[in-house]
Amino acid sequence: MTNEIEYAEAHTLDGNLGAECTEKGTIFRVWQPLAERVTLNLFGADGKPIKRATMRKLGDNGVFEYRVRGELDGVRYTFTVTRNGETVECADIYSKAVTADGKYSIVTDVRRHAPKKWAGDRPISFPDPEDAIIYEISVRDFSTDENADFKNRGKFTAFCEKKARNSYGETVGLPYIKRLGVTHIQLMPVFDFDFDGGEYNWGYNPRFYNAPSAYYSQKDGISELRSLVAAAHKCGLGVVADVVYNHVYDAGKSEFQKLFPDYYFRKCSDSDAFSNGSGCGNEFASERIMARKFIVDSLVFLASEYHLDGFRFDLMGLLDIETVRLAEQKLRAINPDVLLYGEGWTCGESTLCEEQRAVLKNAEQLPNYAFFNDSFRDAVKGSVFRKKDKGYVNGNADDWHFKPIKCALTGKFDNDFWASDPRQTINCVECHDNLTLFDKLKKTLYKAKKERLLLSDKMAAVFVLLSRGMAFIQAGQEFLRSKNGESNSYNKPDSVNCIKWDTLTKNKSIAEYYRGLIAIRKRFRAQFGEREIKAVNGGFVMTAGDFVLVVSPTEESVCPDIKGFFAVFADNERASDKPLYFTKQLFCGSYSILFARRIIK
Repeated sequence: MTNEIEYAEAHTLDGNLGAECTEKGTIFRVWQPLAERVTLNLFGADGKPIKRATMRKLGDNGVFEYRVRGELDGVRYTFTVTRNGETVECADIYSKAVTADGKYSIVTDVRRHAPKKWAGDRPISFPDPEDAIIYEISVRDFSTDENADFKNRGKFTAFCEKKARNSYGETVGLPYIKRLGVTHIQLMPVFDFDFDGGEYNWGYNPRFYNAPSAYYSQKDGISELRSLVAAAHKCGLGVVADVVYNHVYDAGKSEFQKLFPDYYFRKCSDSDAFSNGSGCGNEFASERIMARKFIVDSLVFLASEYHLDGFRFDLMGLLDIETVRLAEQKLRAINPDVLLYGEGWTCGESTLCEEQRAVLKNAEQLPNYAFFNDSFRDAVKGSVFRKKDKGYVNGNADDWHFKPIKCALTGKFDNDFWASDPRQTINCVECHDNLTLFDKLKKTLYKAKKERLLLSDKMAAVFVLLSRGMAFIQAGQEFLRSKNGESNSYNKPDSVNCIKWDTLTKNKSIAEYYRGLIAIRKRFRAQFGEREIKAVNGGFVMTAGDFVLVVSPTEESVCPDIKGFFAVFADNERASDKPLYFTKQLFCGSYSILFARRIIK
């Protein structure tokens, strides 16, 4: 197999692959340098064959091509590949649309699948990534709650609904997210994935990377996903796509493996098994020329045709640095402000050498990518791998837990940290993985009253939203989202995973607290200046120019000796970018925070 891969690497191209469809005709191209013959198969919507044609091999670059005149938009197709005397039929890995079962590719003229005024839609202008406040959300979770009157439950088009309300009559959905004040929504995977026969799936079982998921579509997934993006842009929100190029759901059944066995996936050197750094049974071989080309081509297509504002890379540590760099170069040519970030780790041993991986320790080689700051996350609330482990806000306010928080707040990192530029960090305490913040607090402070939990939750939110770097929250975190204590809900039903929109009304005060913190960040962050932190009475005081943040994570109060007259913008009850009250003496009670600005020295 090694010789075959070496031969393939010497016979590549830098042109278009897949089906290029216009009203005048369609050009089909597929790369398989070891194939003796490739046949194009066309089918009607009923699955009955329309045409079979032998594709022409172009030179020695391994590409087979066939041209068909006339309008083919909506026609189904596959390729039949004969190699080493064996014949296999597969769908097109470059498919722009596929049938729900993934059996057929669908010829697509993307220009014909657009909502009104799509041509005038543009990504939002966002020159400084440190201004980003990202709101992670699943298309399905967004609108399947029975207590919210969405008309298009679990579908892309639910994001276009302007009048959805919960059972209390309060506005929910995209208008609510706009009012909350975040800058971007991050969509959990929205491109084709295997449903794995279950009732629910997050979408991290990828099959076709360029085709919108049929599970989120109604009639026209391409147009409907574009409508979602356009609706977000009209609200001033950017859209980030969570992309999963590090593995496929089932490599043995994957169209990549059918088309070219073992080329697109890493193998262990001492066996015939797939390398499994993903924890999902296989890894995509991003370092190979045409695998790298596929990833970059896919990202360019998605950025261009869906006007996406950014990409979140799942297990980015399994992608090689050169591929990630090339992707950035191509994407910034389309959108200079594109947000690029990901998980800087793997989920197991990988055959990709560590020096090549886009992991945290190699972050300096990728200066325009951000990485999730897991040390900050675990310092704030406790390890995500130990449910009852406590962090700074819920019982372990020691120096070890304080150090990563201090670094994030000041943007000054020690030499042993993986980054020196805060723009490379994403600070969060909750995402789709592991316990929600509120569930974690309930596990670790199980004897405490709800008021104590709320104080810890607010303190965690302050650390996320007032730290340097990008800020990240999961949808519903701001109104105490719970998944009933489930730490891995990827296959749990809607009753566990859906956003329970009535909770917004029931926990309105803390939702407003988050909204106030977001407003504070957006109004004042650029004015903070140099940040300095001093430990005081079990807590700390951070000064940033005229601004002061006081934190007490224990039963003790903190009264900093800072003279002046102050406007208070956040305390243990409220937060706002407008002054809550004025004081001559700063006082922070137990388990609380105080954020103020000195207006008279």
